[in-house]
Amino acid sequence: MSAVTVRLPDADATRAYGRALAGVLRAGDLVVLTGDLGAGKTTLTQGIGVGLHVRGQVASPTFIIAREHPPVPREDGSTGPTLVHVDAYRLGSLDEVDALDLDASLEEAVTVVEWGEGWVESLAQDRLEVVLARPRGGALTDDDLDDAAAGERVVTVRAVGARWADVALPDADPVAG
Repeated sequence: MSAVTVRLPDADATRAYGRALAGVLRAGDLVVLTGDLGAGKTTLTQGIGVGLHVRGQVASPTFIIAREHPPVPREDGSTGPTLVHVDAYRLGSLDEVDALDLDASLEEAVTVVEWGEGWVESLAQDRLEVVLARPRGGALTDDDLDDAAAGERVVTVRAVGARWADVALPDADPVAG
């Protein structure tokens, strides 16, 4: 298992890191996102969507639970995988997770699950577990707390499983590894 931790100064840097992360993702990959409200889970997923060249605005699927974003053809005519973006926050049981039938599309898509810790690990032995933290206090002002784009995020990406054995995770100003 390898891990990388990066400090990202704001939402734009979080999206940029998501684009970089997309560069190592392929169909069949599961990404499990963990973090408090406002930590940057959807922001990171927006960057992943841009990096995968998918159609549609990546927004929090909190109320619809799951959104599928098909790939847009690139200039050379190739396409990448579909992005399946899931928000498990409102799920109350493993039966509800099972009812989403995520394993049906797992092989053809990159599946990103917000609030997925403890719910979706059984879907894939190989996965990325991403913990996002947005430290509050010290460096943030009251205005920063009202601005979703402001404030540093600390992102730790942990690779689990053989699929990731030889994959270099993107880093940006690593603070630990």
